[in-house]
Parts: sequence; structure tokens; C-alpha cells
Amino acid sequence: MSAAGSASVGTIPVQHLRAGDHAFVSYADDDAGRDVVSAFAWAGLVKKEKVMVFAAPHQVEEQVWSSLEGPGALLRTAREQGQLVFGSMRGLIHPQADFTPDRQWQRITEETDRAVAEGYSGLRTYIDMHWVGDLEADVGVMMHRESHAEHLFTDRPYTEICAYDSRWFTPDVLTAMHEAHPCRLLSRLGALHVEHTAGVVRLVGEADLATREQFMGAVREGLRRSAAAPSLTVDLTGLVFLGAASAVDLLRLVLAHAHGPVDIHCPPAAARLLCRAGADEVPHLVISEVDR
Repeated sequence: MSAAGSASVGTIPVQHLRAGDHAFVSYADDDAGRDVVSAFAWAGLVKKEKVMVFAAPHQVEEQVWSSLEGPGALLRTAREQGQLVFGSMRGLIHPQADFTPDRQWQRITEETDRAVAEGYSGLRTYIDMHWVGDLEADVGVMMHRESHAEHLFTDRPYTEICAYDSRWFTPDVLTAMHEAHPCRLLSRLGALHVEHTAGVVRLVGEADLATREQFMGAVREGLRRSAAAPSLTVDLTGLVFLGAASAVDLLRLVLAHAHGPVDIHCPPAAARLLCRAGADEVPHLVISEVDR
């Protein structure tokens, strides 16, 4: 699988990760990120990928196991059969004691090839970056690895999340790593991320009752800005979930406040929901279906 032209870019929910993605995520407390790693692991198992979780070094394997949501028969079987593996950066680069990008790149390449040879569709890893302190690695060397790892992903069935504790890394490192990764993840499930650019409002995550006011505010702001533009595009392709209430809210806001054509980009399921909610009755509204 080629990452070129298919890998994700920008801010996306963890559910939209695909082979070839190198993703950044940050967290700020010990419980944060558990739902992200859980969703990441479950998605990998469903896609018949091998999943390796490199948690923070201070966490023992059973702590990580217990934090995964719903460790039922599927997870137990995956763990027993070696599809779900808990490891560490120290173990990955063994017997070398000191971290070097070349050694880590070599081992990731070997593990990806091994996963394919074992019959899996690819490999995905979740790497908590606390390994930097555990191995007393130079932060600059780590940053070089992060910003020069394209070869791990291009034409390779490999997916990686790099999770940074914002309490441990300095703001300048976090900013640099945020920019170095092709895609950035929402820090938790259920969140809604909004981006405004010229003539476009992009929504990422979940538009449900919990985020309804934020969703409506984002659409209102996009419509306000479009008063000076020829049209507005409302990009819903980054949503994991669009609730019926939010769909109705979107149509009502467009009907009441649109100053020109509004083009809604969305997956087929969201398009069907909008049509059932009455999109055909809203003048100057165009729905463009986009498959991920």
C-alpha cells in the first residue's frame, strides 16, 4: 500500500487512521488518551493488523491491558495469539542499549515485515514518548527520528501514533513535533475540532448532543465569514458521527443565514441523513458525497 496520495494529513479522529499514517497526539493527565489507544487497538484488530502498544515505561503490562475498554474474548484471543502485543522501546531496540534512529527504524521495518509474513494486513504501533526519559535519549535525536521517518510509511503497511505527555515535554518540542507529523489526532474520543479557512469550515470528530453548541457556533461563524465570499464549503468528511439534531441544525442555519451557495462535503451516510432531514428544501444547498 502506498502512503503517497493516500496517507492522512491535518487533524483527524483516531478512527480515521489508515495504513501509511504517522500521527501525533498529546495528553495532559494520566487518564487522558486511554480511549484513543483503545480505539486504535480495536480498529487494528478489526482490520486484521498486528497491534503493538508501547505504553509509558512506568506502566506495567497488566495496567495497560486493564485500561483497554472491553477486554473481552476478541482482545484475549488477540493477545494469546500474538496479534496484540505490549512492549517497550527498550525491548524493541534490544540488545542495543542506547537509542539511535537507525536502530529503531531497522526494528520497525523488521516488525512490519514480520507482521505481513505472519499473515496480518500490516502493523500499527502506539508509542508513548516517555521512552525518551527512560532511555535517557537526547531529545534532539528523537526529534530527528520523528521528522525523518517517511521511509517507514511510504509503500509500507505501517501506522504509528506518537503520544506526547504535555507535562513532560517543553512547549517548543511539542509545537515542533505537532508540525513534523503529517497528521494530528484529537486528544480524546467525542471531541469536535473546528478549522476555518477562506470559504471553508471544516469539522472533525463528533457532532452530537455533547458538542451541539460548538457545532452550531462553527457553522454560524462560517456563514458569517461567507458574507464576503462567493460561497461556503462545509466539510464534514472528518466527522466520525453526525447526529440527527446536528444535521437539522445545519440545514436550519443554512436556510436562515446563507448569503450564497453552500456546498456540504460529507460521507454517503451523512448525505443520506441530511436528505432525510430535508436538504432538498434548502435553496442554494449542494451536497457532495465524498468517500474516505
